[in-house]
Amino acid sequence: MAPADPTIDPQPVRTPDDDPTIGRLVADATRDISSLIQSEIQLAKSELKVSVTSGGIAAALFVLAGFILLLSVIFLSVAIAYFISMTGLHLAWCFLIVFGVYVLKALLLAFVGYRKIKKIGPPRRAMKQANETKRVLTRKT
Repeated sequence: MAPADPTIDPQPVRTPDDDPTIGRLVADATRDISSLIQSEIQLAKSELKVSVTSGGIAAALFVLAGFILLLSVIFLSVAIAYFISMTGLHLAWCFLIVFGVYVLKALLLAFVGYRKIKKIGPPRRAMKQANETKRVLTRKT
């Protein structure tokens, strides 16, 4: 058996970079908290964007429903002029059929818009995450 080499230290040499200082720990914690808060803000923005988009679509559908209802009155007037010269079905029934179709379309669009509005809500995930972060950060250790 060969004798142990006295120049080899059995303990690894520790450099000052191995032991984190209080300053480094505080800086790391500050950076991590900042990153967490920025991530929560991004989550809230993305959820609000979805809600605003749904609200915009619902508003557009209501406007479209109103426009089609207005067109139904115009088409009813035009139908009167065309159906006077026709024979067959009584004119009153012709007028009611055209008017009824457009009213049904308007009601359908209004219903779809109403359902879109019912789906809009607060950014629940972002609020939950913010409350969780607040709870963790204010917890006494």
